[in-house]
Amino acid sequence: MSGTEGGTVLIVGALGVVGRAALDVYSEDPAWRVIGLSRRRRETTAAVDWISVDLLDGPETMRAIAEAGAITHVVFAALQEEASLVSGWTSESQIGRNRLMLENLLDALRAAQSGVTHLTLLQGTKAYGVHHGAYRMPARESDPRFIASNFYYDQEDLARERAVEDGFHITVLRPQIVCGFALGNPMNAVTALGVYASICRELGQPLRFPGGPACLQEAVDAGLLGRAIKWAGSEPRCRGEIYNIANGDCFSWPTIWPSIARLFGVELGVAHPFSLAEVMADKGQVWDRIVRKHGLRPYRYAEIVSSWQFMDYLLRYGKTYPHHSIVSTIKARQHGFHDCMDTEAMFDQIFARLQQERILPPA
Repeated sequence: MSGTEGGTVLIVGALGVVGRAALDVYSEDPAWRVIGLSRRRRETTAAVDWISVDLLDGPETMRAIAEAGAITHVVFAALQEEASLVSGWTSESQIGRNRLMLENLLDALRAAQSGVTHLTLLQGTKAYGVHHGAYRMPARESDPRFIASNFYYDQEDLARERAVEDGFHITVLRPQIVCGFALGNPMNAVTALGVYASICRELGQPLRFPGGPACLQEAVDAGLLGRAIKWAGSEPRCRGEIYNIANGDCFSWPTIWPSIARLFGVELGVAHPFSLAEVMADKGQVWDRIVRKHGLRPYRYAEIVSSWQFMDYLLRYGKTYPHHSIVSTIKARQHGFHDCMDTEAMFDQIFARLQQERILPPA
């Protein structure tokens, strides 16, 4: 295979932040036929084929994949979370449900004899146990698994087993804090921060930093990750490998807080720790007012930010010590992926785009 190959790629979880980015990247290349798959109805205008199916429904998944025709590449970015987001990451039901989604898809691809040659599986730093506490930094792909159960491990073991049995290759990508746009995604930090800032302005409140102690973190632009996904599916050196993917620099939330305030025309407040999940729960009517006032697209509050719990986790609310999260991206660079981005500039660009597209209000 070469980096200029084509084929048919099935992007699973195509309405999430990662899936949308992969759709955009592959759709730009005329050598590829692109199929999006999601549980929710199609919302993108990209010129791609579409499958709407719940992967927990084995028979329906089997039928849908059988009708899709030949598929050479699969990007598996589907994810279902518990209502209690953070505690759900270690629940048996969440682990079992996410494993079953992949299993049903692989069963359907096998039955349809789709001709898959490569599967890209998305993970994240929970593979290093970040949700249980500080881990060895910078985390490297060769680090041992954490002792706690994790659906990443179950999915990866299943995928590697099926790869041997069915004759395809697998690559695992582990991005840090993926930043882009998707509705109804519980781990979409950029949109949530924009909504928080906009509501502060509407209420005449300053933009207070609600989190814990400053710590160094990494993020990845969704577009950059989309390019990494395409690279992983076509580069022979990626077969069987795991790669950390990040922008290439570090940031801390307090450092970028003044920029967020500026972009949304709100006064910068003094840091004041509080739970966004608690305080923002009753702000739906305020958001509706903002939508009407600025002529924004009429997304409901629960659609545009489906969970504030992730923001509490990400901003380290309730923690009394810094919890840095750094991974090494050397391996990806050594194998040919050199893309990088300034993270502070990325936040500015994404916020500006969301304002231009009338998802978030202007300053």
